[in-house]
Amino acid sequence: MGWRFRRSAKILPGIRLNLSRSGVSTSVGVRGAHVTVGHGKVRETVGLPGSGVSYTHVGGTHQEARSEAQSVEVAEPLPNGKAWRGWLWLGAGVIVAAYLLWHAYQ
Repeated sequence: MGWRFRRSAKILPGIRLNLSRSGVSTSVGVRGAHVTVGHGKVRETVGLPGSGVSYTHVGGTHQEARSEAQSVEVAEPLPNGKAWRGWLWLGAGVIVAAYLLWHAYQ
């Protein structure tokens, strides 16, 4: 088993600085929904706090997307993100949790 190192420090409310062996990253957001930028990637995470259920989408940086679009002779529009899937899972989780709580108290 390999050794891991990770340290996180709160800079301002909603902003964290993350340090690891592979480099530095920054997280912006609230509990249950945040965006992490670092290591050449952008990671969007949406989840139900305390449940262990979450959805994460990892994409390249905006700089990579621009350079790929410029390298194509015919400029095509950049594809839209699929973050709506995360919100869909979050909504479904809230509905299931509400249903379970409602039946627990009846």
